[in-house]
Amino acid sequence: MAYCKVRQAEIYYEDLGEGTPILMIHGYTPDHRLMSGCMEPILAGRHGWRRIYLDLPGMGLTKGYDEISSSDEMLNAVSDFIQAVIPDQEYVIAGESYGGYIARGLIEKQQKRILGAAFICPVILPLPENRTVEKHEIVKMNQKFIESLSKDQLEDFKNHNIVLNEYTWLRYNEEILSGCKMGDEKFLNKVKNEYGFSFKIDQSDFSKPSVFLLGRQDSSVGYKDALDLADKYPKGTFAVLDSAGHNLQIEQPQLFPTLINEWLDRVEDFHN
Repeated sequence: MAYCKVRQAEIYYEDLGEGTPILMIHGYTPDHRLMSGCMEPILAGRHGWRRIYLDLPGMGLTKGYDEISSSDEMLNAVSDFIQAVIPDQEYVIAGESYGGYIARGLIEKQQKRILGAAFICPVILPLPENRTVEKHEIVKMNQKFIESLSKDQLEDFKNHNIVLNEYTWLRYNEEILSGCKMGDEKFLNKVKNEYGFSFKIDQSDFSKPSVFLLGRQDSSVGYKDALDLADKYPKGTFAVLDSAGHNLQIEQPQLFPTLINEWLDRVEDFHN
């Protein structure tokens, strides 16, 4: 647990293990626990990986970010953080939702340094009205358990998840909701006005091992727009998972580690 001061923010992060750095970028509003909750059980059991979980500006414990007002500036803060924590080193990147959008910004700016990339339900098109999304539908529900939740808890749970049971609730509450409650709403709304980068991304092929994990029932970012990038990621696995919405890593707890481990194997093989 530490802070890293860059030009536009004081970024909180957790730095675990030794080896090839892997930078974890969470989505919009939660904090680093979204990524550590799903990635740490996988990576803690593998040798040779240095895991870096950061809180993006306006989220978690990161502070001093008032001058940031766009995704361009968010990306600059993350770039400065990378240079401060792993100066001039090669690294691997994993991003969820908005974190996947920031990751593609990094690939555009510093592709040579990036050894591999994982995208979990990534934002492909920044403006919601341009996205092809799925209808929100509950696919599994434990009636007895959901009766134990308060009205407000159940409303939020039903709106953001498609598998409603105790396991999903406990992880959603711990890994996502706890971070969302800390988010700086005023700041996040300000950045939403400049949510899209001012420059084009996906302009060249990324020929290192990658994986796109997409929820068939994702009503937030959908899955179809990501499939349009298949030709840009010639070493990419594109997996569309049924019974998975925008919180795929929680709703598909068997498939998620299998697919991430397979991607990590490919990254290791590619660079050894």
